[in-house]
Amino acid sequence: MQDADRNAAGATIEQLADTVREAGDIALRTFRRPLRQWTKGASSPVSEADLAVDDFLRQRLGSLTPGAAWLSEETEDDAARLDAETVWIVDPIDGTRAYIAGQSDWTISAALTVRGRPVLAAVFAPAMQELFLAGVGAGATRNGAPMSATDGSTLAQARVAGPERRLALLAPFGIVAEPKVHALALRITFVAQGRLDVALGGPNSNDWDLAAADLLVHEARGVLTSLAGETPLYNRPKPKHSALFAAGRARHQALSDLMRDGRVVFP
Repeated sequence: MQDADRNAAGATIEQLADTVREAGDIALRTFRRPLRQWTKGASSPVSEADLAVDDFLRQRLGSLTPGAAWLSEETEDDAARLDAETVWIVDPIDGTRAYIAGQSDWTISAALTVRGRPVLAAVFAPAMQELFLAGVGAGATRNGAPMSATDGSTLAQARVAGPERRLALLAPFGIVAEPKVHALALRITFVAQGRLDVALGGPNSNDWDLAAADLLVHEARGVLTSLAGETPLYNRPKPKHSALFAAGRARHQALSDLMRDGRVVFP
């Protein structure tokens, strides 16, 4: 079934890698340079780079999979996607605030989903020159080298990144609170790489924040779920998600047990 999903999707990991690298070149043209920026909605920043990368990805990825629908942070949502089995889910720049501020922890995130779950994924951090790739059943890599989540089963000395309020609730268990990673996709991907042991995400994340990193974590023998233990499903009418966390399998179970027993209660 996994091979059939990949074949039906019509794109390869290599094609996706080439595409996000080119998208990264577009974003780097205005990185740490003057650029147009504005605010959408209440407080969400957007820049000319977001739109340029979005336009490029939509054209290029669409040509790889002509039958796939499209869901992106920077494209007006088209309800036709709900009738599509195969959907590209994209964040052209995850961590726009970091991008505008000249910080390096922003990414280009793209996932191809089939029936609500990712089958191909790329998270590319152009300013760090780190490319993370995964295909369902094919493992996960960083710059071509296989990667895996850490194996530990305790929170003591575990490297954890996430919202400060949630880190504070885990402090009594001896965690090592890591600096903020602005792009949620990158924060979760660092668990897949083994650079973090646990990544926490607050409520109201979107499909495009999660889909690519989700596959990377699972292919790296980790787990990403809601606090209730539910595996995310994508391309729903409202592409929003509740609070979630990612970790290696044993540590994910350990934290799940603490929440089940009421020893950790996240708001």
